[in-house]
Amino acid sequence: MASMATHRRLAPRWTAWAAIAFIVLALGGCADFGAGRTTQTLAPVSGTARSLPAEHGAWPDASWVDRFGDPQLRTLVDEAVADSPTLQAAMARVEAARALAQGARSGLYPHVDVQGGIARERISETDVLRGTSLAGKWFDQVHLSAGLTYDLDFWGKHRSALQSALSTVREADAEQQSARLLLSTSVARVYARLATLYAVRDVTATTIAQRRDLAGLERARHVAGLDTQVGITLQSASVASIEAELTQLDDAIDVTRHQIAALMGKGPDRGLAIARPTLLVAPQGAPHDGPQAGPFDRLPDDARIGLLSRRPDLVAARWRVEAASKDIETAKAEFLPDISVSAMGGLTTITPSDFLLGASRAFSFGPSVTLPVFEGGKLRADLHGRYAQYDAAVADYNQTLVDALRETADTVGSLHAVATARTQQAQALELSRQAWALATDRWHVGLADQLTVLDAQTAVLAAQRQAAQLRGQQVDLMMALVWNLGGGYEDDARPQLAEKP
Repeated sequence: MASMATHRRLAPRWTAWAAIAFIVLALGGCADFGAGRTTQTLAPVSGTARSLPAEHGAWPDASWVDRFGDPQLRTLVDEAVADSPTLQAAMARVEAARALAQGARSGLYPHVDVQGGIARERISETDVLRGTSLAGKWFDQVHLSAGLTYDLDFWGKHRSALQSALSTVREADAEQQSARLLLSTSVARVYARLATLYAVRDVTATTIAQRRDLAGLERARHVAGLDTQVGITLQSASVASIEAELTQLDDAIDVTRHQIAALMGKGPDRGLAIARPTLLVAPQGAPHDGPQAGPFDRLPDDARIGLLSRRPDLVAARWRVEAASKDIETAKAEFLPDISVSAMGGLTTITPSDFLLGASRAFSFGPSVTLPVFEGGKLRADLHGRYAQYDAAVADYNQTLVDALRETADTVGSLHAVATARTQQAQALELSRQAWALATDRWHVGLADQLTVLDAQTAVLAAQRQAAQLRGQQVDLMMALVWNLGGGYEDDARPQLAEKP
């Protein structure tokens, strides 16, 4: 009999809960999100078969700087990465995103709070208790309770918010890696320009000495009556012009050092401490003037697809799209009933001496439903704003992809052109050296004058200058390719991007 009585007491309660559940599901199916939709779609990798061919190259790794064989370059890059205000700001943004993700995660767990208090209260004589023995009486209200509230997240609102926050963390991390790689390659490319300036300066200094010899010969010929003052004047003007060029090169070297120091976040004096690079110098000490291959002069076979997970700027853009997609899911869930369960237990009494008695216990438990009925268009406005943010993120990703493919194709094409030019220029340099050697041999046996020898040397010096410039251009392009290929970065967790959220 007791069991039947208990069943009769519980039956209305379960019936009420079932009715609430039915109403919730029915209202959830009737949610009207409005006419807004996303308009942008993710662009595929296309139109790259000829521009980005498989060349059996290797992807750069995190130690790409060491592949260029200059210990000072590694020191400068490490110092720049350690002291850069830009990278420090990027790291702070990562930490801020992680903190927001922790906050979003809290929505998945119950919230527990404890309340307690003591209050001296007087019952109104004109309120609902007027005319009773309690009217006008003073009493002490003492209570202590613990409450628990748990949002069931029936529609996945909190889960979507957490996934959006985690995507933002990955976006911030990828942006930090992008800033780090951009800084590293920028330092390396300016350093390569410094090495090129030194190599060109060497050729220029040799050219000045050679032109002075030519001017001396012109003076000797003038004294012997074999030439006029015109030849002397022309050679002197040539010497002065090249000396001015040498002065400009020295100034460019100092300016480039200052630029490296600025990239490192240091003052210009730090740049003056940078020694001459060994970047373009062979082990035996002679400049590279042949068409040698470099560490990064070819594309990997999977470059077209690999860029999507190896370029940090592309990865950041993809995670931005993923976060925007989850924000749309969160905004849609705001239209639906919010179902939560709450419970409370504690002690409450108006007689302080009875506070710890079992009779002062108080409990409550039950579900609750909150349904937005009229928000003045706020929910639809928020959802349409999320659609627009998603479209902007997709458009940004598509543009980043187009730029990445174009930059990589440009760099690879320029590398091929420079490699061909270096091969051709190496042949020209070799022929000019042979001509110089022949002129020198003829001068030794009296079949040519020294002026012919110096003229042949002029051709050699011009070829050496071009060789130094081409070699510097090749190294600069290889460092640019390191940036194009992500510099060793790789994203392990790829977002599952939906075509239309």
